[in-house]
Amino acid sequence: MTSDKWHWQEPETAWKGVGIYHVTLTIPSREPLLGSLVVPDNDPTQAFVERTDFGKEIVYIIGSIPNYRPQIRLLQYCLMPDHVHFILYVQQEMPYSIKSVIRGFWQAAKKVGREYNNILSISPNAIRENKQNRDNKQSLSPVFSEFPFIRTMSRRGQLDAMMQYVKMNPQRLATKRLKPGYFRVQEGIEIANRTYAAVGNIALLQAARYAPVHVRRTMLEEAAHGNDQPLRDYMNGCVLAAREGTVMVSPFISDKEKEVLTVLLAEERPVILLADNGFRDYYKPSAGLFDAVAAGRVLILSPWEYDPNKKHVSRADCVALNAMAEEISRL
Repeated sequence: MTSDKWHWQEPETAWKGVGIYHVTLTIPSREPLLGSLVVPDNDPTQAFVERTDFGKEIVYIIGSIPNYRPQIRLLQYCLMPDHVHFILYVQQEMPYSIKSVIRGFWQAAKKVGREYNNILSISPNAIRENKQNRDNKQSLSPVFSEFPFIRTMSRRGQLDAMMQYVKMNPQRLATKRLKPGYFRVQEGIEIANRTYAAVGNIALLQAARYAPVHVRRTMLEEAAHGNDQPLRDYMNGCVLAAREGTVMVSPFISDKEKEVLTVLLAEERPVILLADNGFRDYYKPSAGLFDAVAAGRVLILSPWEYDPNKKHVSRADCVALNAMAEEISRL
């Protein structure tokens, strides 16, 4: 494994000071080795993960981090069948970086994983499945072969949103399993001579009326000079159109467009959202969109393949996506 996996988003930062970090460790094979999802009465709000012995060991390791690193506080964690999330709060500067702390956790998790793999390799089921192999241990891939993913949190409101995201993981997985159609990535959706990948309710492409949401720069400039009436009238007009049955279409990139989207979601209005990046494997809509997707009120479209290195939307992307929203609105 190369050291490139340990390059950080901000290489100039020492990563030894006060900070909050969201850590995710995934079983690359995506096998449910850590636990199984239980959904009582098919109610996602009651969903929980019943841990395997291996999963219990991983939770124990996570809970032990503050015992070895007293500068660190564990804020939240959630064990899922094939991955685990936890949030660490570094409360004071450390003599070592958070990188070394997470590396220590990963090494401990790998050790437990190897022990679990050894037990699995000599179980009757594994022997039957691997009877053509002389050495069953070699036939099993390592439980953890990749480093954890670590994300810093520094923006206002980001911690609360991430705490909720981690806490709601079992409920979201249960919802996806109960309503797989809305969360499955569908390829090759043709609209106005353009091809998209889609997640959500495809039936929204059969609506009677569409309209774009595009806050123009001239409106923002006029508002900045004291006349915000045109901007407010436009934003209110978008909401009124949605109330009358129009499906609003937009990438919802600018702050004012996001304000419109927030109102539409709160009022449970149908929305088509154009995404600036494609859909990665095991894609899940953001927390703000998830329930609306599950309810069939949102369709997310992307004309591009997923780019794992993309961090920000470019102006060219914004222009292109707004043009696509106009195309869809003319259907």
